[in-house]
Amino acid sequence: MEQIERLKKIRKPMIEWYQKNKRELSWRKEKNPYHIWISEIMLQQTRIEAVKQYYERFLKRIPTIQDLAEIEEEKLLKLWEGLGYYNRARNLKKAAQVIQERYKGEMPKHYEELIQLPGIGEYTAGAISSIAYNEQVPAVDGNVLRVVSRVVGSKKDVLENKTKKEFTQKLQEIMPEQAGDFNEGLMELGELICIPNGEPLCEKCPLQQFCMAKCENLTNLIPVRNQKVKRKKEEKTVFLLEFEEKIAIQKREETGLLANMYQFPNIDEKVSKKEVISVLQKWNLKAKQIEKIGTYHHVFSHIEWDMIGYKVQVDCMNEEFMWVKKKEIIKKYPIPGAFVPFRNKM
Repeated sequence: MEQIERLKKIRKPMIEWYQKNKRELSWRKEKNPYHIWISEIMLQQTRIEAVKQYYERFLKRIPTIQDLAEIEEEKLLKLWEGLGYYNRARNLKKAAQVIQERYKGEMPKHYEELIQLPGIGEYTAGAISSIAYNEQVPAVDGNVLRVVSRVVGSKKDVLENKTKKEFTQKLQEIMPEQAGDFNEGLMELGELICIPNGEPLCEKCPLQQFCMAKCENLTNLIPVRNQKVKRKKEEKTVFLLEFEEKIAIQKREETGLLANMYQFPNIDEKVSKKEVISVLQKWNLKAKQIEKIGTYHHVFSHIEWDMIGYKVQVDCMNEEFMWVKKKEIIKKYPIPGAFVPFRNKM
């Protein structure tokens, strides 16, 4: 009960702080649920400054739910290129198709309807319903978990799902009428003041007098985040194969990591410059010139790729790969972020 009473006290200062200090962002200009939805999906795992350009480009090309439901997947993935987590883009399209069929193209208003849509979980459903429609439901992301755990002085592991469920329930009990501003305020505070890395800016925080972590000097210990499982590490050699101004690419499998994206030919090991020749023989190609173009490291949520790349002038085109002009690769084909450093060497 003590935690509930403490959380009740933060409602008014949180809303007032947000209304006075909120950043001017495109998706905040009007309470358009479609715009809020797109921004929230983009903002998962990505900071606001990085999202802005993607958001503007996306809405210019896909201004309505109907457009999203009808766009070709390859064009959608190209628009999403660089944001990662490409299943999120695919789920946007799937959800748009459900909205077209079930809700006549209108975004559903209630949390319980939203959470039934593909790719929309508890947080996103809470964010859309509270921000667009002011439904009194919480929206608990990493920023909110950090703020709330510090306010109540909780030492429970915020990476555990049961901790998130517990805080969600507590916030549900104290949700104010201005639910959208309250939820956005907690998120904004977590990103700008009660920051994830480094010392929180407590002297600028409107909640400092209510914050247990501040009062007990525990901000360096809260929130508690126990070590995640180590990522699997894989080695790869990536080939920029060039013949008469065309580059070889191939489409990835329809399922699994980076499904249906395009990549440069690669193998699951790191090879030396001398060993490149034997790899090319398996593809019925011969090298006229071989140039090492760098080593790169790419981190996914559960895998790390340690990559080395070679640019190779070859004597012909084979049938195993697609051979595409450089401009087309840039404009048309969705290339995952892991391969972008190599694309930049074309």
